[in-house]
Amino acid sequence: MKKTKHNISTWLKGNYNPEIESFIEKNFAITEKVRIAMETKGWKAMDLAIALDKSPSEVSKWLSGMHNFTLKSLVKMEQALGVCLIYTEPIKEYEYIYFGSIKNDEQNNVKATEYEQGLASEVFKIAM
Repeated sequence: MKKTKHNISTWLKGNYNPEIESFIEKNFAITEKVRIAMETKGWKAMDLAIALDKSPSEVSKWLSGMHNFTLKSLVKMEQALGVCLIYTEPIKEYEYIYFGSIKNDEQNNVKATEYEQGLASEVFKIAM
């Protein structure tokens, strides 16, 4: 019977998962941001644990880079450290473009006021 050689490289090639790869990259990126923010504040893991009312062992696990963070814990860390760990780009419903000047006369002022009042009464719905 012939023995096959198994090593981690062979296993990774056969079991590659892009979701896991992305998870690991993002997790390490967040952990690095936390580490830099702590370093900037002169904090140790114990200081972060105290600020978050968590045990030092839990914070150490977080800083290992392999913890599955919850959104709640990330927001708590953002508040404690004063940094943004996750940036979410706002969704724009409208984008305004300036094309030039309009002569300032009474008729245009009335139209502008009507337009602004119309915007104030407009109800916007957010799609979820």
